[in-house]
This record gives sequence, structure tokens and C-alpha cells, in this order.
Amino acid sequence: MRAVAKAADRNEEVRPRRFRPYPEYRASDIEWLGAIPAHWHALSLKRVCRLSYGESLAADDRVDGDAVVFGSNGPVGTHNRTNTEAPCLIVGRKGSFGKVNYSADAVFAIDTTFVTDKRYTDADLRWLFYTLQCARLDRVSKDSAIPGLDREDAYAFVTAVGPIDEQRAIAAFLDRETAKIDVLMAKKERLIELLQEKRTALITRAVTRGLDPNVPMKDSGEKYLREVPKHWEEGALSRWWTVLDCKHRTVPFLDDGVAVASIGEVHGLKVDLSNANRTSISEYQSMIEGGRKPQVGDIIYSRNATVGEAAIVNDDEPFCMGQDVSLIRGASSQPLFLLHLLRSRVVAGQLEALMVGSTFKRINVGQIKKFIVPVPPKSEQDDIAQYSQNVYDTVHSLIERVQIAIERLNEYRTALISAAVTGKIDVRKEAE
Repeated sequence: MRAVAKAADRNEEVRPRRFRPYPEYRASDIEWLGAIPAHWHALSLKRVCRLSYGESLAADDRVDGDAVVFGSNGPVGTHNRTNTEAPCLIVGRKGSFGKVNYSADAVFAIDTTFVTDKRYTDADLRWLFYTLQCARLDRVSKDSAIPGLDREDAYAFVTAVGPIDEQRAIAAFLDRETAKIDVLMAKKERLIELLQEKRTALITRAVTRGLDPNVPMKDSGEKYLREVPKHWEEGALSRWWTVLDCKHRTVPFLDDGVAVASIGEVHGLKVDLSNANRTSISEYQSMIEGGRKPQVGDIIYSRNATVGEAAIVNDDEPFCMGQDVSLIRGASSQPLFLLHLLRSRVVAGQLEALMVGSTFKRINVGQIKKFIVPVPPKSEQDDIAQYSQNVYDTVHSLIERVQIAIERLNEYRTALISAAVTGKIDVRKEAE
């Protein structure tokens, strides 16, 4: 843990450099551009390139081939013919409208995209790729059942355009500098994965083997438990905890009323009702029938979509279970111990086995009741719960620091692209 923590604190940042400006500027009369280099021009996108509609391609027509088929979100298949020339830019038109992809290979564009290549522009395509990232075309939408990017609205975007050799220099500079940033961001993303893996490993060990490294062990005979302390018990979860399913119906939602907790409210360790849907008192009363009223110390467990997410009820605010969750309650157990046990590899392995080959990720209450779990004495549950929570909190704090560093890198990346394509910095010699 110490080695991973040190890595989280390591100052691996791209230090912002001071770049010189162009020797002379003039007003662009465009608010977002401000002043531009004196020999550049402020031009609408319509004067820079043409956005061509991609051809429609039915899903069952796609075949193996060398051409990558693009949709608004990126590659969706391959085909044996193309209608573009490499390289090209693909701009999302529906769905993830405004999203810009660059492809150095031949692309067959489907009808949810706009396409531009060297047939439709004299500009350097890599420079145009970076410029369109600054255009924020995802903010330009026509109101309809499926919001989308209108070509004329996109054409109205005004950007700063310099000579072609400078466009190439800017593209080369940004290719190099953003690659450095991307490498650092990838390292930090990997560090977050390692921190999460380490946290899970430490907590799993605690909830299955206890905190005493010298305690006598026994073979549990269970695939997912293996050895456990001799004085512990093990067996189906329902021997020690009550599992109650939600009522399988959707209540009417209101602007105000009693909270309804579904899978969206159990992503953290504590049930979060801040963004929960609301329903009436009468519906609430109906939904808590049969002992289903959540109490402090109960655990709300996701059994659909985000299967395995679990959160503890930690205050008295009334709420009822919505769809796709269940309630787990133990009268004489430590709820925090169970919470960390449910989020450990012991249960995760059993979940994976249950869902092998499943198209939809879901389990039922009967399967939850059959989870094989280790159960230490209550006094040990208290100590293990405290240790596990300390591990969780420590790693969570480290992860937050790494996430902040990633956000700063991303902000710097965005600012660097904007400064280069708008001429705020002169990178002509930097690209050499």
C-alpha cells in the first residue's frame, strides 16, 4: 500500500511552459477568438471545409473488410468499400453529435455522421481536427426527438485560419505535446486501477481471514473462500441475514415527496438520496409493506445492471426501495462488515459465476440468499469493519488526488490546443 500511495503522490505533471506570442496581432471582432495573428484570417467553417453527409449502411450489410465503419461514437464495424479518402475527419451528427474523430485509414461513413477529407478542404486535416475540438459543436443542437448537429449551424462557427505551413506546424506541435499529456493521463488512470485493486485485495483478506496473521486456519471446502479462521463459521448468507426483495412495480414519480432508492442511489458506500426520484406518502406506505421499510444499518443491494453495488442506510430519512434493488438486514451483525464483504472478491467471484453467458446482468433474491460467506464473531466483525473502512477511506483519498491531477492535465491539454489553434502562442519553431 505504501508503494502505491507514494506513486499517487509522485509529481508527474506536464509543467506548463511559457511560449512566445506572434510578433503582431489584430482584432478578430469575434468574442471567443479575441486578437489573432496579423496575417491570419477569421473565417467561418463553411469557408474552411465542407461537411459531407455519410451514406447510409444497414447493419446486416456490414461485412469483413479493410474499411472502418464509423458512427457518431466511433468505429462500429468494417466494410469492403469506402466513400472517403484517407485521412478524414468524422463529425457526429446524431446521438453524440459534435464529437470529432480522426482516421488515418479509409473509412466508410454511415448516415449518423458528417465527413470531410482532402476532397472537401484545402486545410490540413490534423489542424482542422484540433480546431473542431475547440468549436464545441456538441453545444449546437436542433431541438427534436433525437437532438442532432445541423450543418448550417456548424458552418456558422468562426475560427482563426493561418497559412497551410503554419497549420501543419500547429498540428505537429499539438500531436507531440498532447501525446505526452495523454501518456501521463494513462499512467494516472492505471494508478487508479492499481489503487482500487489493492483496496479490494486488502479488504477481501480482512473479511475472509481476519486481522490476526497467526490465527489457526481451516479449509472451508468452499471454492470462493478456501481457508478461513478455525473459529469462524461459513455458509449461505441467509443463515445470518434476512434478504427482502423490492416490490416489482414502478411507482409514479412526483416533484416532491418520499425518496425512492434504486440502483442510482447505491454507487457509494452510503445510500445517497440527493438525486432520488420521489413519490407520494400513500405509494411509500405500499412499497414498505412486508417489513420492507429501510432502517439505519440495512444494506440496499443492486441486483440488476450495476449488480453487486451495495450501500448502507446511515440516517433516518424515510425512503422506499424502487426497482432492481433488495434489502439485506442482520439483527445481531455488524452492517459495515457485511457491506465490505458484499463488495469483496469473495462475493464478486460468485456473481461472475452466476452471470457467465448472461445477456443481461441481473440476479434474483434467491441467488443472493445463497451467497457463501464467512462469519466471524461479532467482536471481530467490529474490528474488521473498522479496519476495512480505514483502508477504503485512505485509498479513496488517494484516488481523489490522482483524479484531480488528471483533471488538471486535461484542462491544460484543452487550453494548449485552444492557444495554438487561435494563435495565442507561436509554435512554428516548436514544431521543428
